[in-house]
Amino acid sequence: MPTPRLVRVNELLKREIAEDIHRNFSQTNFDTAAITVTRVECATDLRDANVFISIFGHESNRDGMIGYLNRHRQEIIRLMVKRVKLKYTPRLHFILDESIEEGDHILQMLAEMERENPTAFKDDKGADEKS
Repeated sequence: MPTPRLVRVNELLKREIAEDIHRNFSQTNFDTAAITVTRVECATDLRDANVFISIFGHESNRDGMIGYLNRHRQEIIRLMVKRVKLKYTPRLHFILDESIEEGDHILQMLAEMERENPTAFKDDKGADEKS
């Protein structure tokens, strides 16, 4: 379980990295609007940080976009250091986070099941369970 300080650092880095990506890479041919920083997990010594990125759309180019971020990590770190003061600056490792897509897939499957068998989604009184 992370310490309260580590939780705060993770949230701070998440916010600052997302802002740096959207502010400084929007002029390139890189689609920053499709990118969301979902979470950051720093090591307890704050020397490394995994940055989990969700990419909306771009199914065929997600690995390329993650590779782009990893190639430009030094620039992102340089921008982050200007605003975030820590004893150690963590090395960033960008990782594709597919949890949002997996959750969306589960919701689609549930909706399809409800269309196929609507009575299975009613409670004993005949009312929808969603209400």
